[in-house]
Amino acid sequence: MQKLLEIGQIVNSYGIKGFLKVVPYTDDITRFDSLKTIYIEKNKKLEEMQIEEVRYHNNLVLLKLKGIDDINDTLRYKNCYIKIDRKDAVELPKNSYFIVDLIGLEVYTEEGTLIGTLVDVFPTGSNDVYVVKDELGKQILLPAIGDVIKNVQLENKKMIVHLIEGLGEDK
Repeated sequence: MQKLLEIGQIVNSYGIKGFLKVVPYTDDITRFDSLKTIYIEKNKKLEEMQIEEVRYHNNLVLLKLKGIDDINDTLRYKNCYIKIDRKDAVELPKNSYFIVDLIGLEVYTEEGTLIGTLVDVFPTGSNDVYVVKDELGKQILLPAIGDVIKNVQLENKKMIVHLIEGLGEDK
């Protein structure tokens, strides 16, 4: 499992006092309130930064970081990703997973047939949809519901699913 989790992307500056405008990659954006340290990935290198202040505006997070004090400082970080240490992540409810941990899992039917690899996750509001790609590149969309997703084994990089009628079939 990855040690660091991506929780947002810096998309712009906000104001003239050094705030960064961040698109959050988390279900609960107020989780930024509990963070003291983040990592900014810039040119494939990580820079550890201390959070001074957190604000919210139109479903975006506004971060004021120590050492970033004006608009000129913020421009260096535009389009960079924000990561946190896994130990600082929120505790997930039972049968919930971080997307980064699901990507790359091999997906098998209950009968043991490999149907492909989980390559993406789309949130839809009511439930997520898992995108599974087979060896020929064909995509199968699986709703992340209990009737379909039967077992997730992160340690074995494996997911067991029940294909209900209409899933995984050519029409």
